[in-house]
Amino acid sequence: MYYKNIYYMISHFFLMLFMYLFIVRRFAKAKTAGVCTFSFLALCMTDCLKLNVFPDSDLCYTFVTIFQIFLVQFTGLFISQKRDSKALFTGLTASNYVIVGSVAATVFDIWTGNKPLSLAGSFLVHAAALLILYWKTRKLWIKFQYKETFQNWWELCLIPVLFYCSFSYFAFFPNTLYDVPENVIGVIVLIATMLTSYVVAFRYVESESERADTYWKNVMFESYIKGLENQYYLVEQSEKNLRILRHDMRHYSSMIDTLLEQGEYDEIKRVTAHINTVADENKIQKYCENLIANTILSRMMEKADAMSVAVRRDIVIAKEIPVNGYEFALVLANLFENALDCVKDFKKERKYVDVKIRCEKDSLLIDMKNEYDEEIVFDSYTGLPKSRKGGSHGWGMRSVQAFSDKIGGNISCYCEEGMFHILLFAKF
Repeated sequence: MYYKNIYYMISHFFLMLFMYLFIVRRFAKAKTAGVCTFSFLALCMTDCLKLNVFPDSDLCYTFVTIFQIFLVQFTGLFISQKRDSKALFTGLTASNYVIVGSVAATVFDIWTGNKPLSLAGSFLVHAAALLILYWKTRKLWIKFQYKETFQNWWELCLIPVLFYCSFSYFAFFPNTLYDVPENVIGVIVLIATMLTSYVVAFRYVESESERADTYWKNVMFESYIKGLENQYYLVEQSEKNLRILRHDMRHYSSMIDTLLEQGEYDEIKRVTAHINTVADENKIQKYCENLIANTILSRMMEKADAMSVAVRRDIVIAKEIPVNGYEFALVLANLFENALDCVKDFKKERKYVDVKIRCEKDSLLIDMKNEYDEEIVFDSYTGLPKSRKGGSHGWGMRSVQAFSDKIGGNISCYCEEGMFHILLFAKF
């Protein structure tokens, strides 16, 4: 009786410790530790029901086991920052991780017949496995939970579920390894297969993340290069026109002298107004002080002009900003393109986008709004609008979300009186 209680207690301890270390926490460390401790105690108390109070009841064993599975996975989702399929995958993986130590205890007990020694061996296997996972994979594990480029982990959750069911069947229920010790080798092979499957799964996820990151970097650099090409063309054209203006200045000067002698002051005003107009037309538009952001904004304004969309702008971006300039430019391009795409088919009086951007050393604010016709569907988790164009679209908003998470910002989207608003704010 004491052997089984301690055996389960060791597993529950390392199960909760794994969740505490490998899940991106929503709460402070102390509160998270408190939740995990409460779950640990609840698991130990329910173990007493199936092991001590009703040791011969299959019904009690089944119901308590189902309750414990629910409690464990609920704990993982509850303490998780995002409470999504990634958190569920981590909780399911934690259940599989502790099976390794539990199987080790049974194997040691079968081989040695010494229960204290088997419990000590189980503890050491649990601890060794946790340390290896912590030092070798924790950073990767946490990175995947933060990344937004690959959100749907529901299919990957099948991996720990199927392995858990397989382990349970071969090692615990309906027959244990004590009943069928021949299964020990099969269970060890199954453990090796599980570890290999996790490596393959993570490589797949990492490959998908890198593919998405590369795609958006290419999109951003393409837009940046086109913006530079456009600015170069404008500078070249302006220099050409200004050279013509300088060449004609002596004629304008002679004309003004003649008009002065004749007293035609109103005509002189018209000539000088014409000169000022030509000079203004050849002035290069500068939207902000930051070179990269200004290039992207120039590109977006060019697209807006091509679509006949009015952009009401209030933009202040410092020359040196406290965020990655290319990532920030990509966010601006994504938000601009979404807004332009929304209003491009409207009538003239509705074809406008309001843009307010402030990016200085202590804070970042992006506030954009535009009218809309079709109903906007928001994601229940992120609060961001979903793309209507299918699974291959919507990466732009995911990129914006990832940028906001990286800088510790907050995004809010809402619809009000026919206007769609998106606000991104971060305090540095």
